[in-house]
Amino acid sequence: MSDISSQNIMYLPGVGPRKAEVLKKEIEVVSWEDLIYYFPYKYVDRSRVFKIAEIDGNMPYIQLKGRIQGYEVLGEGRAKRIRARFYDDSGSIELVWFKAIKSIPNQYKIGQEYILFGKPSLFAGKINVAHPELELEAGFFNGEVGVQGQYNTSERMKDAFLHSRAIQKMIKTIFGNFQGKLSESLNIEIIEKAHVIDLDTALRNIHFPQSPMLLRNAQFRLKFEELFYLQLNILRVAKYRNQRLGGFIFDKVGDYFNNFYSQNLPFELTGAQKRVVKEIRQDMNTGRQMNRLLQGDVGSGKTLVALMSMLIAMDNGFQVALMAPTEILAKQHYETIMQFVQGLGIEVQLLTGSVKKKVRSQLLPSLQEGTIQMLIGTHALIEDSVVFNNLGLVVIDEQHRFGVAQRARLWKKNNLPPHILVMTATPIPRTLAMTLYGDLDVSVIDELPPGRKPIKTKHVYSAKRNNLYDSVRKQVQEGRQVYIVYPLIDESATMDYKNLTAGFEQTKEIFPEYEVCMVHGKMKPAEKEAEMQKFVAHQAHIMLATTVIEVGVNVPNASVMIIESAERFGLSQLHQLRGRVGRGADQSFCILLTAYELSENTRKRIAIMCETNDGFLIAEEDLKLRGPGDIDGTQQSGVAFDLKIANLAKDGQIVSLARELALEVLEEDSNLAMPKNYILNNQLIKKNRNKQMGWFMIS
Repeated sequence: MSDISSQNIMYLPGVGPRKAEVLKKEIEVVSWEDLIYYFPYKYVDRSRVFKIAEIDGNMPYIQLKGRIQGYEVLGEGRAKRIRARFYDDSGSIELVWFKAIKSIPNQYKIGQEYILFGKPSLFAGKINVAHPELELEAGFFNGEVGVQGQYNTSERMKDAFLHSRAIQKMIKTIFGNFQGKLSESLNIEIIEKAHVIDLDTALRNIHFPQSPMLLRNAQFRLKFEELFYLQLNILRVAKYRNQRLGGFIFDKVGDYFNNFYSQNLPFELTGAQKRVVKEIRQDMNTGRQMNRLLQGDVGSGKTLVALMSMLIAMDNGFQVALMAPTEILAKQHYETIMQFVQGLGIEVQLLTGSVKKKVRSQLLPSLQEGTIQMLIGTHALIEDSVVFNNLGLVVIDEQHRFGVAQRARLWKKNNLPPHILVMTATPIPRTLAMTLYGDLDVSVIDELPPGRKPIKTKHVYSAKRNNLYDSVRKQVQEGRQVYIVYPLIDESATMDYKNLTAGFEQTKEIFPEYEVCMVHGKMKPAEKEAEMQKFVAHQAHIMLATTVIEVGVNVPNASVMIIESAERFGLSQLHQLRGRVGRGADQSFCILLTAYELSENTRKRIAIMCETNDGFLIAEEDLKLRGPGDIDGTQQSGVAFDLKIANLAKDGQIVSLARELALEVLEEDSNLAMPKNYILNNQLIKKNRNKQMGWFMIS
């Protein structure tokens, strides 16, 4: 493939500098190889050519053969368009273009026979096709009829006449220049074990399928290869780190841990918590740096497990740090941990961006001297001025909110990298965890602490909200507190969803006898903090908020979560919001308010929320419904390269196969130094070429 990768797309016949610039900016295609790896997003059957008399405005994409009779420019300004009559021996339709109006008559000549491809629609009683693909009939039917790929194109690409058919023709030209086989990118052993076809056959059939079976085989081969190299990259990094990077040995369990366990532990640990503490203890005693992901649903007791891990580090003479993504969450951790360690003689301090200079000037020297044993804070912890005496363990909460570069700076805080424990309350489906966090050992807390009652979730239509207010009033009368979450801050002209500011005034009118507060992302930090504290201190009974409260607020007394326009939220987000209640011993409720008219997907989301409280099940269902999308952290997680064809929501079995074979390769040859693995090593180097060196080692 080296010849193709070094060929500039600009020099492909029919491209040139202008189109090359558009391809680079719109779809990141620079070389011939880039274009070959720009795969169709769907396939359509182009074997049938309709007569105009056979079509109507409700059909999907159709193909016609006919001629253009004449052009007419209509409208002014933004409404300006060019219209043409397209006819065959059975009738005529209208074609319309809203862009490139001047160049259309030069591009498509009157009287010549064209093959038209497009989507018909009905306008003012007439069938028309907007921005059709047109190609001279004489050069079209050269053995290409049948199933053909459709390529995603942007408006800017269409303006440059780089529509789907043009992309297809360019790819055909590239293949026409290489009559021999394209170079293989997997070794023969992997090809045989995975039962995949060769790369040349796969790439030719992904673009120009010769049969449905060959198309399926091509898709499987290319998905497998993507996922195999992703897993090989992740696992190789993990192996390298385990072999080369030493870690502090915490072989002692002393007074801090034992006194906490016997005197301060507020309740009996769950079986899951005991199991995870044991896994972490073993990890920190191997002589290798621990890199562990601690997954646990909202309220499962992750902070307690993290604290016990930190106490082990302190029993071995080391300092510890806990880094949270927001000031509110950092303060909450600080207050929770201060209560937990009361009377144990541990020096704990808080460091955030708002800590005054005077306090900071006393804190930093104490930290460097080692008198501060535990530091809790935000990204302020990674500033160069923050110097530890002997940092042995770092706990990172909600790691997807920190970039790789930020996390990398933690490694420089000691001569050996400290042990890393990453916590997340965002349940991650197994296939995603294997890809986003595949280099981390994973611990899961899958039990709730004793005494917690599952939250009851109900779906209520907005029109019946008055009955709901009676229930809310009853809860507040009994001393409980209520959250009401809105998707928008200000009214939107294009959407009729309830908005926070109007809701605030309305809620004050409905509940004049109670204190109502409001929090949203556009408030100044001090203002937001003051409103939050009102609710935490029970000075306010009802809090209206945007999703700013999704992570971080812990109010055990809050027992009702009302989510306005719940159809606007994804499954995982709804589950995270629901987790703000149910933190005390009382029965808690989550009410999902929606309009009557809902899409099928939305109804499924709401039904899943009402049926289960299991965050991992919800995450799996969310992945199926939504696909991986831009999952939090994907852009910052250190994943080596983009997926062009594999879908983590649907290709879980291929992920597992790819991981299994990648593990086999590395068990035998961890450095990929054997002659048979030369091709694998070269591919990894090529795929990682644009990565920031050094970051690949950071979890």
